[in-house]
Amino acid sequence: MRVVSLHPDVLIATSRIWQTTCTIVRGAQVPAASGTSGSPLTVHMSGGASPQAEAFVIDSPILPDELEILPALLEQSRFPRPSGLLVTHADWDHLLARLAFPDATLGCAASSAERMRSTPGAPQRELRAFDEDHYVHRPAPLALGAVQALDVPGGCEIAQHELALHPAEGHTSDGMAVWIGWAGVLVAGDYLSAVEIPVLGEGGSIDAYLATLERLRPLLSAAEHVVPGHGPVLDSERASAILDEDVAYLRALGESGAGAELPDGRRTKAQRAIHTENVARALVN
Repeated sequence: MRVVSLHPDVLIATSRIWQTTCTIVRGAQVPAASGTSGSPLTVHMSGGASPQAEAFVIDSPILPDELEILPALLEQSRFPRPSGLLVTHADWDHLLARLAFPDATLGCAASSAERMRSTPGAPQRELRAFDEDHYVHRPAPLALGAVQALDVPGGCEIAQHELALHPAEGHTSDGMAVWIGWAGVLVAGDYLSAVEIPVLGEGGSIDAYLATLERLRPLLSAAEHVVPGHGPVLDSERASAILDEDVAYLRALGESGAGAELPDGRRTKAQRAIHTENVARALVN
């Protein structure tokens, strides 16, 4: 697993499988002034983290050893143990931080909470299928526990900061993107990938995907870094170029189906297989 720091408050861990990204964000709590009424928020800390800090983990790496080292990674980086886990959408490969932090609150868009409610056990079945295909052993099964549905669009407080939550449907029927404004980081979910073409998953649609891309477009001009769900972190210029390529591909997919041209640099055998699945999904929709 590769780990990089994008900002003093933002770490990115990238899995060895599918280049799946996990974003770790820290906010600092403003100490209460002397003599003021009330008490400051109490956050349970690990290691040498500041007692005025709070952290969230957004999405997850995939492999057991990567999940196992996440707590130590936070401690070594002087980040507190996370008080919350966020997922950009309910695909199983983004839900695994619960295995590393079983006691943390799991939050997601209301659309993702509804998807998990309506398909109980689906992430666990898909994880088991992946593990069987790749001979992966996990020390414990995935238990999602209680899920907190968040209003999207909306915000999520982290110490004195706020994460802005933006709707992001189209890849699937659910999802959100997370804007870390003070750090200039956009966590885009499964959008804007340099290694993967747009994927129409279960409940996804071309129109909803295009609407999400246009919703994200104005955020790119303010972003120092854009974190896709899969692939390398992008700067604003590269992310904008990928957005335009993805818009062109999706429009061609709707007009020409199988004849749509894949974006440059994303024409591998694996991406052509995804394109074939996209054609079938577009026909259904």
